[in-house]
Amino acid sequence: MAAAPPPIWPTPLGTVQPADPFNPETASQALRKAMKGLGTDEATIIKILTTHCNAQRREIEKVYKQMHGRDLLDDLKSELSGKFESFVLALFQHPRIYDAKECNSAISGVGTNEDTLIEILATRSNAEIKDIRDQYRLLFKRELERDIQADTSGDFKRLLTSLVTGNREDRPQPDVELAKKEANELYKAGEKKLGTDEAVFNRILCLRSNAQLCETFAQYKAISGKDIEKSIASEMSGNLEVGCLAIVRAARNTPAYFAERLYKSMAGAGTKDNALIRTVVSRSEVDMAAIKQEFNRMYGKTLASFVKGDTSGDYKKVILGIIGEQ
Repeated sequence: MAAAPPPIWPTPLGTVQPADPFNPETASQALRKAMKGLGTDEATIIKILTTHCNAQRREIEKVYKQMHGRDLLDDLKSELSGKFESFVLALFQHPRIYDAKECNSAISGVGTNEDTLIEILATRSNAEIKDIRDQYRLLFKRELERDIQADTSGDFKRLLTSLVTGNREDRPQPDVELAKKEANELYKAGEKKLGTDEAVFNRILCLRSNAQLCETFAQYKAISGKDIEKSIASEMSGNLEVGCLAIVRAARNTPAYFAERLYKSMAGAGTKDNALIRTVVSRSEVDMAAIKQEFNRMYGKTLASFVKGDTSGDYKKVILGIIGEQ
């Protein structure tokens, strides 16, 4: 079996940074003490997990087994429960393995969680999508692309198939003339004709880099007098509309896209805990500091205030710790 992908280290915009100095033996001993005997010291578990990055947590997991002859994740499962347990276990997954498992959960069972597939495939880089496909193959002995195609249909299936290829162009500087040309193609495929030529939207949205797409969207507004998001909303419906809008919003401002995902996971009746956990865990070492700023700007309240009002107990404490608000 192939090894897991190499460790991924936090960016400066992550709210979780590597512990320095890092002593996996001390952390392992503290975790064992927190779970040994009667009762569990959840505060110690939370402190260790929120002050070490993913790569360090996975190193602690290895050292824990070496020191104690026990599996750390098994011990955590036996001591914790509910949403707190789910969150803690997610923190030990390599990001690309976690993505692969989330894709599988979205596909398997009754129905499909299209939002999860859209979120992951619309926001990961080409290299990340390749790693997700590789890990999916190792874990489930199947191809992610084929499973997606078997579980979706029509234009939405074609959109996800394009995204899962992970072959978006890498153009850091936009080509203005190309943007004008493709903005005109989008206009002719949507607003200017009866019906919509979804294939044109699929080709451009799934092929071009974020920088190129942003220039195309600006040119589109100049040609049509309408924002591309409004055009998509009026021309499309259902999962295809949601997927295309996700690509547009992620291209324009990825932290704002995830701020909206977090808001929707907590707003209204009940909490969409799977979405909340996935977003906090997957962005904690990438851009959570920027997501917090966008959340405050967009909704006039802090992300921490939403977490405090919508979660409780150790589940609340570990989320606040991971987003740097403990």
